[in-house]
Amino acid sequence: MGEQDVERGSTEEARRLFMKALLDEVRAVEYMLENDQFETGIRRIGAEQEMFLVDRSCRPALTAMKILEDIDDDRFTHELGLFNMESNLSPQEYGGKCLSRLEAETQEVCSIAREHAARHDTRIALVGILPTLDENHLSLDAMVPTARYFALNEALLNLRGNDFRIAINGIDQLNIRNDNLMLEAFNTSFQVHFQVAPEEFAYLYNIAQAVTGPLLAACVNSPILLGKRLWHESRIAVFEHSIDSRSEAHAARGLKPRVHFGDHWIEESVIEIFKEDIARFRVLLTTDTEKDPLEMVKRGETPKLKALCLHNGTVYRWNRACYGISDNGKPHLRIENRVIPSGPTVLDEVANAAFFFGMMSGLATETRDVSEKLNFADAKANFLSAAREGLRAQQTWFGDTQMTAQQLILEQLLPLAREGLQESGIDADDIDRYLTVVQKRVERRRTGARWQLESLEGMAGKGTMHERLRSVTSSMVDQQESGKPIHDWELAAFCDTQDWRDSYRTVGQFMATDLFTVRPDDIVDFAASLMEWRYVRHVPVEDDSGHLLGLISHRQMYKLIARGDTGGTVTVRDIMRPDPLSVSPETTTVEAIRLMREKRLSCLPVLKDNKLVGLVTEYDLIVVASRLLESYLESED
Repeated sequence: MGEQDVERGSTEEARRLFMKALLDEVRAVEYMLENDQFETGIRRIGAEQEMFLVDRSCRPALTAMKILEDIDDDRFTHELGLFNMESNLSPQEYGGKCLSRLEAETQEVCSIAREHAARHDTRIALVGILPTLDENHLSLDAMVPTARYFALNEALLNLRGNDFRIAINGIDQLNIRNDNLMLEAFNTSFQVHFQVAPEEFAYLYNIAQAVTGPLLAACVNSPILLGKRLWHESRIAVFEHSIDSRSEAHAARGLKPRVHFGDHWIEESVIEIFKEDIARFRVLLTTDTEKDPLEMVKRGETPKLKALCLHNGTVYRWNRACYGISDNGKPHLRIENRVIPSGPTVLDEVANAAFFFGMMSGLATETRDVSEKLNFADAKANFLSAAREGLRAQQTWFGDTQMTAQQLILEQLLPLAREGLQESGIDADDIDRYLTVVQKRVERRRTGARWQLESLEGMAGKGTMHERLRSVTSSMVDQQESGKPIHDWELAAFCDTQDWRDSYRTVGQFMATDLFTVRPDDIVDFAASLMEWRYVRHVPVEDDSGHLLGLISHRQMYKLIARGDTGGTVTVRDIMRPDPLSVSPETTTVEAIRLMREKRLSCLPVLKDNKLVGLVTEYDLIVVASRLLESYLESED
């Protein structure tokens, strides 16, 4: 998450001073560019490995800070959520065995993380979005308690003026709102860095933009969020919403979100990106800065540019321009690609990185102006289409040709990447190893996203959705540790031996959510028909905003029929039980059982923010009780 030394609740005066420092640092960058002070003549690669932490039931484990206390390794750090960790990998000179060295170090840090996590009854999971996340993990109680995160949360809410909202349509639909930025913690990635010379930055950055769509199509691994099947790479939509600082008025007039792909090609240099992001996006955080960075560079000193780096860290381009200082003390520029999700395995991640670096190198040899061959609008459309549909996505390529991402990758981009890696002096065995992984994955259409979706489909009708998602996650973690790439994985099977109690601790885990409801002014015949058609014994009554107004049961229908009063003039309002007792999704199952027994209830509506979100009935609790009895009797045998 970048610079941690920030000021919380910055004053207007602090923000003005920070803006002054930010402008001074931009002038310093311009001076360094004009006077050739950036490092040239060498390319380096690097990466950041983000990961989820899960407990024995494959749900998020809030153990990050405990694990980090045990790890004596500067490469590890925390992320936003207590169920996330990150490791920053060493830069590698681009060439020779750099890819296998990158893989070896990534395997090493994952092994270290697994070893220390196990001491806290925790495992690591490499996936873009953890399938078992739920709305309980959106609380600030799950956020790492640092000044930067609290300051960022406050600043975003102040700019927005309202809650964060997210609406994504995929196979299912998701509509939620949240009062903090914790949705950002629902995303983990394998971010790769490519150090380039200043004079080649513009055309290489444009190439990175051009290849990002097909790259993403090949590595999608985030199809499930809060139990909903959404985009193949739902991270793209989730991240944009989770860090969106725009008020409704700003969004309505077209102000860009802080997470974005961009809207045009870069023309001359990196300074265009820095200036645009300062012009478009308000300062969120402030920190202490250096005095007179322009004088520093004139004296031949290398400034840290803390203001520029901090502000740059709060603008989340999918290809981000980065300033850094090499071990030799020279300043350098990097292109950071943020679209590759974490997982499914380290081998898959490094293969994705090799594909990206190879396409970058190959196209850099083929053309210095990708804008002559591809419209920017098509590059952006390719990116969004890939996020939604993965390898099935339609892509527009050079010469206005159109084909699926699968066809484009196999026929054009993999050969291009191979040539690019060869010309860059990458070891031949490494080229074969990593590009073969991508090729087989694409040929078999077995991305991490398709593996999750097909695994869920194969479990249809077994257990609850919560149990199926735990089965998917458990299989994922096991097969990750085997080291086999995703194209060789077996589909996850429903795990009958899992501790099912972890899926029934709160009513939100097993309540019915696919509800059929009526309005107060509907005729009773309609409610009776719903009961008959859908085989239900209770029908909630709500208004058009989703507020629960009442409940109709089959017993009330029987009484009505017994009186012979079923004419079309009787409305739901006439017979419903108004203001029924209700619970929240966080209500424990034990509390719900006691309440239903004491009040002699056969149904409990579940409300969140005074809106109907689910229903728990006697039948649901019979399932829980029968599984408990079965488990008890089996243990007796």
